[in-house]
Amino acid sequence: MSLAAAVFTPLLVTHVAAGAVALVSGLIAMASRKGAGGLHAKAGNAFCLSMSAMAVSAAILTAWEPDRLSLGAAIWTFYLVHSSRQAAQMRGATSRRPPWQLMAIGLAATLLIAHGAMMANRAPDGAFEGSGTAGYLAFGSAAAVSLLLDLSLLLRAPLSARHRLARHLWRMLAACFLAVTSLFLGQQDDVFPFMAGSPVLLAPSLLTLGALIFWLLRVHLARNWLGQRPAGRTGHNSPQPQKAST
Repeated sequence: MSLAAAVFTPLLVTHVAAGAVALVSGLIAMASRKGAGGLHAKAGNAFCLSMSAMAVSAAILTAWEPDRLSLGAAIWTFYLVHSSRQAAQMRGATSRRPPWQLMAIGLAATLLIAHGAMMANRAPDGAFEGSGTAGYLAFGSAAAVSLLLDLSLLLRAPLSARHRLARHLWRMLAACFLAVTSLFLGQQDDVFPFMAGSPVLLAPSLLTLGALIFWLLRVHLARNWLGQRPAGRTGHNSPQPQKAST
């Protein structure tokens, strides 16, 4: 048995196991009460570690079967997970500091996907390493937007708790969406051969995407979310500071 064959099976098992742990821990993190040191934080740490292992193993597995889109998506997933965690840990002046090391990883993913889009566009069949131009453009555009949002941190005041939470949520749920889509749609022939092509396999991706939209709307639009008043508004019944008695 060659070294490559000996490495492939353990790596594939690690990838599948890490993905399973990520899906379970992600659901627990979303369903549990938020707060430092609680179940949410513990599940979030497990999600971050397992997603990292899944993303790294997915990137390495493309050495056996070249797939530029999967490679770029794996690297971008790693970036999303860790920038989401970094957003949750932002405080004060640090909320204006872009994660430069993570941005370099996100930039690498974006460039890889963009190059794949160019190659697919030039190919006679409109595909490069198994993926069409549309797929490359969709993922590449999303990766580019995430980088631009990082750069925008330099041009704004320190992020409020509301915006930090929104940043944390959309990146975590986007990474979860990538993992779910990869499992139920990208690998349906291998994992769910008895259901390959069934519209039922769309449900997990649609539910994850729906959760992402729901939480972003709730964070941005819900009244007095996190105990804050909407920016620029003060109520007539707001308590007034009392003068100290003499």
